[in-house]
Amino acid sequence: MTENMPEKNLNFETVWSDCLKIIKDNLNAQSFKTWFDPIKPVKLESKVLTIQVPSQFFYEWLEEHYIQLLQKTLKQIMGVGAKLEYNIIVENSTPSSAPYTINVPTGNGKKAATNELSLPLNITSKIKNPVIIPGLRKVPVDSQLNPKYHFDNFIEGECNRLARGAGWAVAHNPGGTAYNPLMIFGGVGLGKTHLIHAIGNMIKQINKNKTVIYLSAEKFINQYVESVKSNNQNDFISYYQSMDVLIVDDVQQFAKKERTQEIFFQIFNHLHQSNKQIILTSDKAPKDIKDVDERLLSRFKWGLSADLCIPDFETRIAILENKMYESGITLHRDVVEYMAHNIDTNVRELEGALISLLAQSSLNRKEIDLDLAKQMMKNFVKNATREISIEYIQKLVCDYYNVSVENVKSKTRKREIVQARQIAMYFAKDLTKASLKNIGTHFGNRDHSTVIHACQTVNDLMDTDKKFRHDVDELNKRIRINTY
Repeated sequence: MTENMPEKNLNFETVWSDCLKIIKDNLNAQSFKTWFDPIKPVKLESKVLTIQVPSQFFYEWLEEHYIQLLQKTLKQIMGVGAKLEYNIIVENSTPSSAPYTINVPTGNGKKAATNELSLPLNITSKIKNPVIIPGLRKVPVDSQLNPKYHFDNFIEGECNRLARGAGWAVAHNPGGTAYNPLMIFGGVGLGKTHLIHAIGNMIKQINKNKTVIYLSAEKFINQYVESVKSNNQNDFISYYQSMDVLIVDDVQQFAKKERTQEIFFQIFNHLHQSNKQIILTSDKAPKDIKDVDERLLSRFKWGLSADLCIPDFETRIAILENKMYESGITLHRDVVEYMAHNIDTNVRELEGALISLLAQSSLNRKEIDLDLAKQMMKNFVKNATREISIEYIQKLVCDYYNVSVENVKSKTRKREIVQARQIAMYFAKDLTKASLKNIGTHFGNRDHSTVIHACQTVNDLMDTDKKFRHDVDELNKRIRINTY
């Protein structure tokens, strides 16, 4: 029997090789490489050609998309009565057992194929996820979510209210809202990763049976490359299509990765059509992402795109206070305000500054006061004399005149309120790069002409009123001193 093997091998290998030549002429190069390169001919008996495919998913895909091409090709090569049979590799549930195969006759599409695939219940129940790509786990799936990120420690502000609200809705009804996909975008360190982990963790908490997975786009790319090398990219696709919630961080990294984009496109379509939740992040809005296929970008826009902006002064204060609470420490209010004012770029930098301050205090055994904070900030922030914020000016001016910021933003015409408002507008124009329109927005949505009038009034009073000029000089000194 062994002596006959070369002849048999030659027969079925030659037949399959002839089939591939015809199939290749009818498909684009990528589809051929993806779906026909991995197939191996096994045997040929009585016009029945047996081919081996790497997974159940692979078999179903061929039956759904290429069955007619396969049937016509077999008929052309072997004549009338030619048939096709599959060997499907199935992983046994026993760890020590090698994968085994099942034979399936060809059908006429996915439905027919499914009907003919009549595995005994005790066998199908043992089939495990066949993915063996490094970094992917077999069932049960490790969600890769960070448990320290949740909604309770994600501080809400004007900068993130829409994104947080949408995330909360998705967490309570994944796949059942209009926010699918949910795209969170914004600059570095503004809380995108925190928010999507919080969403995933709440979904897991509410729906313990949901399969949730988080990964970065970079990891997705690396896993796909590894799957191609291992010749099991179809199992890779099947694995991610089996998720209830797919969370992918930094999808802008798919740029120029055409094959990865195509695979993600397939996974995205399958999940979306199955009402499974997709959550994505990017450093920019979908319309601004470059070198990504338009078909994929259009799907990113199907649901809701919500941006995370730089947090305002009050939100930065709240973030620091929350971090202090979690760390079990208290700081003087002037220290907290100083840090919140000087670090106005992103949340990550703000939290890093607090950690550095605590380390300085602990290592040097110094009490945390404003002087230590200023000393630390010179080393931590590249430019300690960065632009002064309008919020900080408002706070200092209002504290000086013992009025509230809310009153300054209101429509009241009380003399002391009007004077504080005009002086704050004056400093906002003089010490910040904000436009007149932007300044007006910070003072109760007033127009630019009101800002111009306020600045002119302050200049006129400084020339004629000695006490008023003293107040302005004193405020100017306080604002500038407190930014160093």
